[in-house]
Amino acid sequence: MNIPNILTSLRILLIPCLVIVYYLPYKWSFFAAASIFALAAVTDWFDGYLARKLDQSTAFGAFLDPVADKLMVAVALIMLVETYADIYVTLPAAIIVGREIVISALREWMAELGKRASVAVSMIGKIKTALQMLSIFVLLLAEPHTELAYVGLGALYGAAFLTLWSMWIYLQASWDDLVRDI
Repeated sequence: MNIPNILTSLRILLIPCLVIVYYLPYKWSFFAAASIFALAAVTDWFDGYLARKLDQSTAFGAFLDPVADKLMVAVALIMLVETYADIYVTLPAAIIVGREIVISALREWMAELGKRASVAVSMIGKIKTALQMLSIFVLLLAEPHTELAYVGLGALYGAAFLTLWSMWIYLQASWDDLVRDI
């Protein structure tokens, strides 16, 4: 275990804390849940930075980091879908979670073909992740149906658009391999 892997593991351990705090029957629970999510999001950036800076990249970290990200985002989106209970949150949440499943399967399949680099993380994917984290943070923080919540919802739609765009880029990069056996 090294520092980046410890931070990634911490992010996974923060997920049940996020859920418990979010559902506490106190006014401050949204703020506290948003703070936990923000801490987890910062560890996402920081573990990658430290892995590169300290030359501590590991196969375990390469596996666990995207798993931690996807778990954190999926759990937060599920909570927000339940809280808002309308199509305006459910639709972009379904797009984001669905894309993550498709791209994870695509990466696994391309890795089996020895072509994992063709579906490596792109700059659009990094921007998508940043906007996704920001939108979820704002939506966790805001009372539903307030001006702040609508700002978060706008950011969530921006993240959903970038999600589809980045998925298109990944599918284009692997298209020849995808249709080869049809």
